[in-house]
Amino acid sequence: MLTKFETKSNRVKGLSFHPKRPWILASLHSGVIQLWDYRMGTLIDRFDEHDGPVRGVHFHSSQPLFVSGGDDYKIKVWNYKLHRCLFTLLGHLDYIRTVQFHHEYPWIVSASDDQTIRIWNWQSRTCISVLTGHNHYVMCALFHPKEDLVVSASLDQTVRVWDIGALRKKTVAPADDILRLSQMNADFFGGVDAVVKYVLEGHDRGVNWASFHPTLPLIVSGADDRQVKLWRMNDTKAWEVDTLRGHMNNVSCVLFHSRQDIIVSNSEDRSIRVWDATKRTGLQTFRREHDRFWILSAHPEMNLLAAGHDSGMIVFKLERERPAFYVSGDSIYYVKDRFLRFYEFSTQRDTQVMPIRRPGSSNLNQGAKTLSYSPTENAVLICSDVDGGSYELYVIPKDSFGRGDTAQEAKRGIGGPAVFVARNRFAVLEKSSNQVIVKNLKNEIVKKSALPIVADAIFYAGTGNLLCRAEDRVIIFDLQQRVIVGELQTPFVRYIVWSNDMESIALLSKHSIVIANKKLVHQCTLHETIRVKSGAWDDNGVFIYTTLNHIKYCLPNGDSGIIRTLDVPVYITKVYGNTIHCLDRDGKNCAIVVDATEYVFKLSLLKKRYDQVMSMIRSSELCGQAMIAYLQQKGFPEVALHFVKDERTRFNLALGSGNIQIAVASAKEIDEKDHWYRLGVEALRQGNAGIVEYAYQRTKNFERLSFLYLVTGNLDKLSKMLKIAEVKNDVMGQFHNALYLGDIRERVKILENAGHLPLAYSTAVIHGLHDIAERLAAELGDNVPVLPKVKSPSLLLPPTPIICGGDWPLLRVTRGIFEGGLDNVGKNVEEDYEEAADADWGEELDLVDVDNIPNGDISAVLDDEEAREENEEGGWDLEDLELPPEIDTPKTASNARSSVFVAPTPGMPVSQIWSQKSSLAAEHAAAGNFDIAMRLLSRQLGVQNFDPLRQLFLDLHMGSHTYLGAFSAAPVLTVAIERGWSESATPNVRGPPALVFKFSELEEKLKAGYKATTQGKFADALRLLLGILHTIPLIVVDSRREVDEVKELIIIVKEYVLGLKMEIKRKELKGDPVRQQELAAYFTHCNLQMPHLRLALLNAMSVCYKAGNLNTAANFARRLLETNPTIENHAKTARQILQAAEKNMTDATQLNYDFRNPFVVCGATYVPIYRGQKDVSCPYCSSRFVPDQEGKLCTVCDLSVVGSDASGLLCSPTQIR
Repeated sequence: MLTKFETKSNRVKGLSFHPKRPWILASLHSGVIQLWDYRMGTLIDRFDEHDGPVRGVHFHSSQPLFVSGGDDYKIKVWNYKLHRCLFTLLGHLDYIRTVQFHHEYPWIVSASDDQTIRIWNWQSRTCISVLTGHNHYVMCALFHPKEDLVVSASLDQTVRVWDIGALRKKTVAPADDILRLSQMNADFFGGVDAVVKYVLEGHDRGVNWASFHPTLPLIVSGADDRQVKLWRMNDTKAWEVDTLRGHMNNVSCVLFHSRQDIIVSNSEDRSIRVWDATKRTGLQTFRREHDRFWILSAHPEMNLLAAGHDSGMIVFKLERERPAFYVSGDSIYYVKDRFLRFYEFSTQRDTQVMPIRRPGSSNLNQGAKTLSYSPTENAVLICSDVDGGSYELYVIPKDSFGRGDTAQEAKRGIGGPAVFVARNRFAVLEKSSNQVIVKNLKNEIVKKSALPIVADAIFYAGTGNLLCRAEDRVIIFDLQQRVIVGELQTPFVRYIVWSNDMESIALLSKHSIVIANKKLVHQCTLHETIRVKSGAWDDNGVFIYTTLNHIKYCLPNGDSGIIRTLDVPVYITKVYGNTIHCLDRDGKNCAIVVDATEYVFKLSLLKKRYDQVMSMIRSSELCGQAMIAYLQQKGFPEVALHFVKDERTRFNLALGSGNIQIAVASAKEIDEKDHWYRLGVEALRQGNAGIVEYAYQRTKNFERLSFLYLVTGNLDKLSKMLKIAEVKNDVMGQFHNALYLGDIRERVKILENAGHLPLAYSTAVIHGLHDIAERLAAELGDNVPVLPKVKSPSLLLPPTPIICGGDWPLLRVTRGIFEGGLDNVGKNVEEDYEEAADADWGEELDLVDVDNIPNGDISAVLDDEEAREENEEGGWDLEDLELPPEIDTPKTASNARSSVFVAPTPGMPVSQIWSQKSSLAAEHAAAGNFDIAMRLLSRQLGVQNFDPLRQLFLDLHMGSHTYLGAFSAAPVLTVAIERGWSESATPNVRGPPALVFKFSELEEKLKAGYKATTQGKFADALRLLLGILHTIPLIVVDSRREVDEVKELIIIVKEYVLGLKMEIKRKELKGDPVRQQELAAYFTHCNLQMPHLRLALLNAMSVCYKAGNLNTAANFARRLLETNPTIENHAKTARQILQAAEKNMTDATQLNYDFRNPFVVCGATYVPIYRGQKDVSCPYCSSRFVPDQEGKLCTVCDLSVVGSDASGLLCSPTQIR
């Protein structure tokens, strides 16, 4: 039994599958009817109007209706779209046991404990017939699927078959008048609508269920005598064919399977039994622990069954429907109807190859489960669940193609699954011993390999490799070397799909897909709510997969989407371009043509194939909110701009991509204050003063406009803004503009007019306007303010602009990768601006000449202005300012024609030339290309931690450039400094960058490190030596000999860094004498200069002697004396320790230290790694580590990842040539 869905609820008494949708109705003993989506596993709706248990429920075959009958004697018809009961049919006088819609007529049949069966017309909402005859409760009544018959089962121990042909003739209007007359007579004098055709007697107890066979004249019944009986009928009689015994309690329900020749029954003995309808023998039994079964239901079209029990219900299948298949190149081998078949994708030729044996056992689920094929030997392995797992090996004769009728003798074996691992070798999993047995084509054992994990399945993973599946992980196992090549934690994997080049693998679980590379390094995981069924890779490296109802795609970065929906599940076998080949559940090959545009477009964006992106944009109809959102999310708003017609969305995208032209056009269409404001902000960010000015004008944003004129140095327009403020009687605006202009007299005048005479007086005095000051003093009289004498006043005057500029090149908006590819988008914008192209946009805002207006008219202008403000919302009406009509929207400054000097086209920056010429990380850092430098270091040395290199990168970049100040308004000029530059060099040929780090400086640093070590300043020494290790990746030398010296320096420094770190660690340890001795001992095995080695030996000797480890101390004393120490005192101490130790050559404590066995010290855990033990190393400093440090940061150099792949240090141009 393959359980597809399970619910926990009150006792389930009635079930009904929807004929088309993945829905099932369950009526409960509590009176609730539940509507479930068994595919998604969700409760869609619940209907709660019955009073007491609901025992019968049934979906209509075509209308959005279902019917229910309960213990409240009511039959209710519901509309599930409206979520309500439409009407109630009353008439029964006791519990209603079953209800069912007729497949064709508007009828409902119901069975009741009132010993009657009623047929109702649900359109007229009336009872059209009452079938009486049973003399006990009628437990069930069902229509025949094709004929005018009803079968009923009753506790009176009989099954009755009723003929309702007369009822049909009565309800279908007769064409003939005489027939109509006879019908009226029959109605008037009480004609019989339904007659008993047969009464089937044979059960010893009450019968609970009876149902028709969908096509044959058979009936099956189940009763309280624990028996299932099979009956046959013809036109005249019906008789008992056989009795199926096996249930241990009352049989609740029994039915024929709609697609297989089997009978399914369930019982209060807590079991479901499956019977062979032809052999009439039991096939299988499924039991539950505590729950009695009450009801069964079969899906009208699919291979699904449902059973209701005491605590819920289950939806299940009896057999898996996935055909076994194997794709080999342009063809596929698959099993269908006990034949091996061959299908060629290119020619669509389907051939029967040969018959395969039918499983001898009578159980279900014994068909072919997996298939493996060896193309060179033309051999096929077919695995099944027969005998608990077995395989059959067939060698296909060359001449059998097309005939397919000669049965081959198969070589069989127990175990499985079995897969080919080489041309003439296959592997079989023996689960009992957890080992893989490799066999040849004669079915002889070649070798056995124990698996490192408890595996329950194996899959092919390349020649000689197996992918082994455990409950929570998969591994790739090399059968030759017997090692694990890769391992990955996953949900329980059901199927695997390799890409065509065997570089990528998709691991399919029930509800997820994990994509990994060939070494099982995780790339992405995708989760699905609906079951994943199959998948295949297309030629672009996109994984195409199916769920129960969709074909979907998954890109290498984990982005996914729907390609199309499916009516029935299919199993993808191969993907060619936009054709998806698949097998359906009946084993038929079909090709589905899909639109691959969406995922190919996304893949092109992902892989940065921008030429492909451009051609797809021009040629295809990509559209929709999802695509726009995707492009915005991935940082390509300029591409999304191409699809959008909605002006607001276009405006947002244009701002996002910095496309001011389109933003202006959209803002004009929308014409809202907020949009003009945002356009102004973006234009200001780009330094496009013309558009900023236009946007501020449209919104009448005078304050911002004045400030813009101030920062662009446009004094003419500032003075006009002052006059506008005066016309509008905006005192603060006037004062601000006067302040910006540095117009003192105007400021004094404004303050005086506003009544601030003391402020006006102070301003006039400070700025030396004595004539005005005297006049104001006379007006103020005694209230003249006294100015402080102590402070020297500084005048508040803005600097005079040197150059009056329009646009300034602060921000270059890069057109990005598409380099004008989308220019056709803005063509209508170009035409819009055509007439304004000759205008120099910074200069032509002719404001009204206020001086020439008589005083009386100013109020008129103001009144007019106020009236307009009340009537309008939005941009600055240019007529207010009497601007010339030619001025429309400004052309962006890059396209404006001007008579001023046009700078020549800039050449390629030197830093870019450096980048193009070099593969050295230091030179890219000097050029400012830090990301490329980081990538190079990562590839060459496995560097992952760039924090220690950050300052060095900045120093390199700053040191390879010099900065020249021009005059005050111009930006600082950056000049690149070249290595080895001379005046005689050709100006057009650029040399490499000058670098601030030199190899000779590192040698000086090393000497300083030695000195600090000798003096015992270990922290200082460590800092100096780590500085050398961090600088070496950014050193460039000229000769091969120097390259060797650099590599030698890494080894020297690495030994010291490791030793010093251990010594510092030893000094930090206070309460652990054993570990102190070990670290002191390991220090003596670092490759140190002789003076330092003597000090290390003396130190270790002293530490061990004090701790009572005389034998180990004597070893250090011997080694010290062998170095011929120059300080006599050291030699004397060593000899004394040797003499003391010879009397008692023992150690008080056991150390993890064996001086006889050569070893290296792990750079992270500081433990010895003896010769022959496994270790991993740092790709940069070559420090060694214990294997569990693999993938972690090297603790010696603090830069690289231990055990990562790296190509090696590149520090000289001579290594590249």
